[in-house]
Amino acid sequence: MGGTRAMKDATTNGLDRPGSEPGLAVQCGAAVPQGGAEHEAVARALRRAASCFEHQPRVAELAQAAGLSATRFARACRAQAGISPKSFVQVLTLAAARRHLARGETVLATSLAVGLSGGGRLHDLFTGIERLTPGEYARGGAGLKLAWDEAATPCGPALACSAPRGLCHLAFTAGRGLEAELARARARWPRAEFQRDPRALAPAFELLAARLAGGLGDPRRPVTLLLAGTDFELRVWEALLAIPAGSTVAYGHIARAIGAPSAARAVGRAVGANPIAVLIPCHRVIRASGALAGYRWGESTKRALLAAEGATLAAR
Repeated sequence: MGGTRAMKDATTNGLDRPGSEPGLAVQCGAAVPQGGAEHEAVARALRRAASCFEHQPRVAELAQAAGLSATRFARACRAQAGISPKSFVQVLTLAAARRHLARGETVLATSLAVGLSGGGRLHDLFTGIERLTPGEYARGGAGLKLAWDEAATPCGPALACSAPRGLCHLAFTAGRGLEAELARARARWPRAEFQRDPRALAPAFELLAARLAGGLGDPRRPVTLLLAGTDFELRVWEALLAIPAGSTVAYGHIARAIGAPSAARAVGRAVGANPIAVLIPCHRVIRASGALAGYRWGESTKRALLAAEGATLAAR
């Protein structure tokens, strides 16, 4: 795969550490220019986001505060502050959520306090993506030890692979088989050392079981996903995390959400390349006609996942 590769931890960005201030994210990128009208416009918009993140401001609202179009603002924000507007709001929201949870507040109360519609949205927020740097990708995982295991789940057997920095592969194996899915994982990490380690993967399978049963897992234990992909793929995978449980969207919706409205087909390819089943919910993407479309791990699995999520929401 081609494309620019970069590393980002979407869950923290340093804003949940004691003594940190939300406004620091405006200054954290080494390439941020010290002057210029566009820089000032971006800084002004991000200050606004920091002051009202609990209302979950949309990109269009922040772009209006900056006096820029939504597309130009999003590009300028990534270039100058090193983070997308949406990720900036998510970082602020996550930092506040952690403070509420640390005080012993319930998941639902915390979700509502930080402007989320429910516990499911909070859980998705606690699933962060860390990207490989270009150098790390070029090394193909050299010097890295990856633990892997296969375990039974309510949707059939699944393979999970984990690196010290996060979960890097999660796939159902009933269709293609364990060896085929393991080969796919090895292709992404060709120079890494793979070692079967059921104990290391037990937390991942516990979380997967909770999600498949309609639960949220423990929001006090954030999940980090270590991913290798093009910038476009990673933007698509991040957008998938924002789809609420029990909801479905079309490929075109994702394309518009990442600022590439004419790239629905490319979005479809990126969705199909998603290496993390369920936790990055590519099963929530369907055709504009309402048809389920394909699913890498089988249409019946996709249908079961959507049905389970819908049933859980209806029971609440």
